[in-house]
Amino acid sequence: MGGSRAHCGAGCYVERMYGCTLLGLLLFVGTPVYSNECPCSDPALCQPIKDSRDFEVYVFYVRGKNWKNYDWDRVTTVALFAPYDPELMCFAHSKGARLVLKGDVPLKDIVDSGNRTAWIAEKVRLAKAQYMDGINLDIEQAVFPGTPEYFALTALVKETTEAFHREIPGSQVTFDVAWSPSCIDLRCYNYTGIADLCDFLFVMSYDEQSQIWTECIAGANAPFNKTITGYEQFIDICIDPKKLVMGVPWYGYNYICLNLTEDNRCKIEKKPFRGAECSDAAGTQVAYSAIMKQVNNSLSGRLWDDVQKAPFYHYKDKKGNIHQVWYDDPQSISLKVAYIKKLGLRGVGMWNGDLLDYSADPAARQQTADMWKALLP
Repeated sequence: MGGSRAHCGAGCYVERMYGCTLLGLLLFVGTPVYSNECPCSDPALCQPIKDSRDFEVYVFYVRGKNWKNYDWDRVTTVALFAPYDPELMCFAHSKGARLVLKGDVPLKDIVDSGNRTAWIAEKVRLAKAQYMDGINLDIEQAVFPGTPEYFALTALVKETTEAFHREIPGSQVTFDVAWSPSCIDLRCYNYTGIADLCDFLFVMSYDEQSQIWTECIAGANAPFNKTITGYEQFIDICIDPKKLVMGVPWYGYNYICLNLTEDNRCKIEKKPFRGAECSDAAGTQVAYSAIMKQVNNSLSGRLWDDVQKAPFYHYKDKKGNIHQVWYDDPQSISLKVAYIKKLGLRGVGMWNGDLLDYSADPAARQQTADMWKALLP
């Protein structure tokens, strides 16, 4: 999926069904009930993490047991985009890292202040029951200035932050934003207000081809100049750089080329998205682990685009179609991460922590180590 939609799937949002209220639905089908008995061998590990480190390394966890192989010397926060795992909570806390909930809700459902209060109360209850350390608000819905949803979103961030900070001292409330504050994908949010009201913004500097306004040509998922310009725009609207965490992609996009020129311009199918005629929805997302298995045996091998400062390659499928795959690797990530210090940003993170190859294969182990290392400026 394109348009900074990597965080969400078709079942991303809680919907009203059978006349249930939002809170009722959350209680009956959306939230498993957990015992308040600490699941850790050391009860101290069920205490919330209160300390913050100088440099944030933010990880989205989505599946499996790959978390056991994360670089825990660097990880500061893990956002839970998978079923709750008490073993992960205990382990993260043993490393001094936070584990936070995922928070998403249809904005139309929380325009009503009562519904909003109920949703927040349920998230706080769940965080307490699971001994978690906050929440990551991942909304990603189109919003227009001056609408009820615009004001409700700002209120949601304010009230969620106040409730979590009050009920779980030291807890963290973060909000996911697109790579630029310029109404990307029609997300015309109150960015300065939201940044002031939460602990920090996680900037999703990827899916930057979600709206292609020029020719339908494949391009980098997170081109260098576009990415850095986004941060400068956030800072230009008076958002404190220490409220910004740079998100980088551990995945790429695979496009079928309708035509491939000698200078590597890959014409792609028209796939409209939120007003743009073309988008990265013409491609499919592919994990870095899969890319590493394919690139060395591809038609071209690894190529480098010095304008977008990103690697890519070509291959032919069984039907004879030529594909162009754009991705990020340690070289392209390191170039962007170097700007964290230059701009004074709070830290770095990735979507997502489970897209590397954590197997025992020596080549894979080196590739994975190099990607984690690239996160340090």
